Amino acid sequence: MTQLKATKREISSSGKLNLLRAGGTIPAVMYGGSKGNVNLSLKKIHLKDIVNTESFLSKVLDLDIDGSSEKVIPREVMLHPLSNEPIHMDFMRVVKGTKIILEIPVKFINNEKSPGLKKGGVLNIVRRTVELRCPAENIPNEITIDLDNAEIGTSIKISSVKLPNDVVPTISDRDFTIATVVAPTIVVEPEKTTEETPEGEAEAAAAGEEGAAPAEGTAAEEGAEEKTDDKKSAKPASKSDDKKSAKPGEDKGKAPSKKPEKK
Repeated sequence: MTQLKATKREISSSGKLNLLRAGGTIPAVMYGGSKGNVNLSLKKIHLKDIVNTESFLSKVLDLDIDGSSEKVIPREVMLHPLSNEPIHMDFMRVVKGTKIILEIPVKFINNEKSPGLKKGGVLNIVRRTVELRCPAENIPNEITIDLDNAEIGTSIKISSVKLPNDVVPTISDRDFTIATVVAPTIVVEPEKTTEETPEGEAEAAAAGEEGAAPAEGTAAEEGAEEKTDDKKSAKPASKSDDKKSAKPGEDKGKAPSKKPEKK
């Protein structure tokens, strides 16, 4: 049984409690049974190793209060919103003859010996804790489930779990499942048909079409330019050019007359 040391405290104002926290002390309260409530303080360093364990809120602790021993169960832990460190705790006295409802963690053993897990099966955990009604003097720390003979398809129900004497689940109207061993899920990719074009080829074809378009446009433009040049060269000579080529006094239809030679 885990033992914690605590001291009684008289201060209760929020300002002084913050000073206690700044000094590494956590305020707490103990209640339950026929005795009254007692304000306590605990050193944070003593809680560091056990407060974050899975079974902390279902574990019976031996609380040493200034030399006097009390068996208690942690019922609530308040955490700082930023640092996630405990800033206040509640403890309930364990009174013999009473029964307590607690969330008990589930522990799986012999995973490596399970035939189903060896074949590639997967352990599907449905419940990581089970709510039990327990006598105050007989509270289990955990529920142990042996996977030694678990095959694929095995379903582990609460009825197959051995519990301590007088410890019963709070759910009594059905035999609920805690875990199963299931076959692995295999994802099969669909095969490509022959009609489908590979992505790389489709991209290459698209790139080829884009590259060929400018070439066709250039040829069309060159053909248009050639036709324009032909039209320009085929224009008839202007009348001004004819006038310039014909000298004054010349008759195009008659041969030029010869002057008589002098004797």
